[in-house]
Amino acid sequence: MGKRETSDFQEHRSQDGNLWDSVKKTAFVLGTGLLTFAAFRNTLTWHLQRFWGASGDFWQSQWGKLHDYFGGNELALFSLGAMVIPSLSFWMYNAVLMIIDLTGKPNFITRYRIQIEKNDPVDSAKLRHAVITVILNQIFISFPMVLLMYPFMKSRGNPCGTELPTFHWVLLELAVFVLVEEILFYYSHRLVHHPSLYKHVHKKHHEWTAPVGVVSLYAHPLEHILSNMLPPMVGPMLMGSHVATIMLWFCLALVSTTISHCGYHLPFLPSPEFHDFHHLKFNQCYGVLGVLDRLHGTDLVFKQTKAYDRHILLLNLTPLNQSIPETNKKSQ
Repeated sequence: MGKRETSDFQEHRSQDGNLWDSVKKTAFVLGTGLLTFAAFRNTLTWHLQRFWGASGDFWQSQWGKLHDYFGGNELALFSLGAMVIPSLSFWMYNAVLMIIDLTGKPNFITRYRIQIEKNDPVDSAKLRHAVITVILNQIFISFPMVLLMYPFMKSRGNPCGTELPTFHWVLLELAVFVLVEEILFYYSHRLVHHPSLYKHVHKKHHEWTAPVGVVSLYAHPLEHILSNMLPPMVGPMLMGSHVATIMLWFCLALVSTTISHCGYHLPFLPSPEFHDFHHLKFNQCYGVLGVLDRLHGTDLVFKQTKAYDRHILLLNLTPLNQSIPETNKKSQ
């Protein structure tokens, strides 16, 4: 066997090994999660079930009052839960971030900036353009899509029923939503990075190599449909979810993507290092959880950087750019 054939064979074996290693680790994570859930479902989840109020107390009572207030107008209830409240959560969180980005203060927040000296402060004209684009995307794309979602949900069941789902069922649905979103977002995101689409579609989103929170929905209309809207919508449509669950999920999804784009690695919040690195390098870290990036090898450069070392939940008040300082590490 020639040297070239030997090299190809070794490379093929290495790729197979990496894929098998990823499959095993993914199976381990999922299996551990299921076992943990099974172990605690009769203790922790029982208490959370009571807090959720599916047995008929606080939350169930509030939902009943809201249902009565709207006089059984289910379209209004669905619009409130699936559009209005998630949008308010998005803009309330981003309003705070935009004040910080525009003023560069307070220092106890800006000291956690990921890309040092970027957006310090942010270009106000560029931010204004992003805000206008996001508002237009929401008005002319997001809201109509959610309204079209309503008759589909009605065909699946009763999305505005008077009885709230149980905590256990909501927990199961959220797990399905996360999995569906990861798959759809990863592959739709890879699609818009194809050269034939990138220049005309996805390049708009990547105008921000150092992103800020509101940029999470700053996108070409086609990308907004494919990557921003459909991935979180498909899970509830498959499960025939109650609007209360949809509201919770959409709020979580919008806040989560805001955190991923915010540009600050803040204590006790999910790490945004993964997606921030995608904006910096473009061809790495396409997914949300990183599972499919590992399976497809689209995180190999990321793993050679300090950003990877910092991709953790910060459990103290010391910024990671201080506790894990920059070096001349390859590919940084």
